[in-house]
Amino acid sequence: MLRPVTLILAAIILLLQYPLWLGKGSWLKVWDVDRQVEAQKQINQQTRMRNAVLDAEVRDLKQGTEAIEERARSELGMVKRDEVFFQIVGQHPPAASAVSVAPSSAH
Repeated sequence: MLRPVTLILAAIILLLQYPLWLGKGSWLKVWDVDRQVEAQKQINQQTRMRNAVLDAEVRDLKQGTEAIEERARSELGMVKRDEVFFQIVGQHPPAASAVSVAPSSAH
């Protein structure tokens, strides 16, 4: 007599626990969504940092000519008028080893 009642109560408990663990809105789905939210927060933080760097670069390009000149020299290999350009070929990257020198006016 006690055995069937125990089985029925155990079955009812299992049926009540199913939605909590495996059903719609279960703990497993909540944990998965929480993990996805944390991953997206990290992506958002990286994007914010990248946007801040780009914003600073845009402001620098709008306000000053030094950044434009630096980019022209490093990326395009441009030199000013009356400058002598020396490129040292070696194990260093070309942008790091290119040197330009303005002629001295002490002649």
